[in-house]
Amino acid sequence: QVQLVESGGGSVQAGGSLRVSCGASGWTYAIDAIDCMGWFRQAPGKEREWVARIASIGGLTDYADSVKGRFTISQEKGKSIVYLQMNSLKPEDSAMYYCAAGQCGDWSEGRSPRYWGQGTQVTVSS
Repeated sequence: QVQLVESGGGSVQAGGSLRVSCGASGWTYAIDAIDCMGWFRQAPGKEREWVARIASIGGLTDYADSVKGRFTISQEKGKSIVYLQMNSLKPEDSAMYYCAAGQCGDWSEGRSPRYWGQGTQVTVSS
């Protein structure tokens, strides 16, 4: 199995920046089977939405329209750690951010990735 642990997050004023990180650990064969890692977020009273994903092989990235041009997802060589750099943050970016890992289609086709972290809170004040 795979465990995902997020770090980072916190509180910032609008226009500021934050970076969240996610480390994957567990059985090597399970980690090697992961096609994509990325992030979802959920604000109180709202549905969960996907934010960004990155392919383990090739590093192809994809972003939700709401964060394009402001957020950047990256991964360390070996693909076990992914980062989400969030710039020009807006109050509407406030949410619990969840790291997830699974098949790349999970993000675009509305499926739930197999592995999830516990979440890290991001709060943007106006």
